Amino acid sequence: MWKWLHPYANPEVSYHFAGKLKPWLGLSSALLLTVGLIWALLFAPADYQQGESFRIFYIHVPSAILSMSIYLAMAIAALSSLVWQVRLADASAAALAPIGAVFTAIALLTGAAWGKPMWGTWWVWDARLTSELILLFLYLGVIALHNAFDDKQMAGKAAGILALVGVINLPIIKYSVEWWNTLHQGPTVSKLGAPAMASEMYWPFVLCFFGFALLVGAVACVRFQTEIITRNKMRPWVRNLVTSEVN
Repeated sequence: MWKWLHPYANPEVSYHFAGKLKPWLGLSSALLLTVGLIWALLFAPADYQQGESFRIFYIHVPSAILSMSIYLAMAIAALSSLVWQVRLADASAAALAPIGAVFTAIALLTGAAWGKPMWGTWWVWDARLTSELILLFLYLGVIALHNAFDDKQMAGKAAGILALVGVINLPIIKYSVEWWNTLHQGPTVSKLGAPAMASEMYWPFVLCFFGFALLVGAVACVRFQTEIITRNKMRPWVRNLVTSEVN
């Protein structure tokens, strides 16, 4: 396995590999999101208690799950950079941080829009909401540290330490509705066993979730390529690449 992965430690190889993945991820994401969102918003039945406002679920829940998944991926990349000195791992972490921040913000905004008709207020200092807000601050802190130093290696170490410390917040987000008495509803699709929803509601969610996940992959490829170019701008292959694109 390591022998297979070894060539991708080369920035040029990884740059072109990300370029090959990008269109496939983007097209797959567009297809799944088109079908999933049309199904979810127009054809899936309304919830018997929450009515039409339930449809926010198809954006809110994928965004919330991905906000945590992206952070975990960023933390693993940061660990690889700090422990094994994998330079491209630091570039991966830097590329993922803004994407995770956006999805966390979407989760918070859609959660507030969903909470208003259900709870009668836009925001409560609920354990799940508060820990998700902390996650957004962690993302912003990682982004700030990546841009706080001219030395990318030093910036990566500082951001990586913060990313690893922040991992403790992930189980708090995940299990907050079980550990404390909160307004936020319990798990619907992430619990073990059958999902606590009808199949005609569940399958549009599956399409939306994987559509958003593939969108994350496509955007991550773009940002990863940008990070590689920025960090290797003096390399001959980057100069040749820029020259070929200009011509």
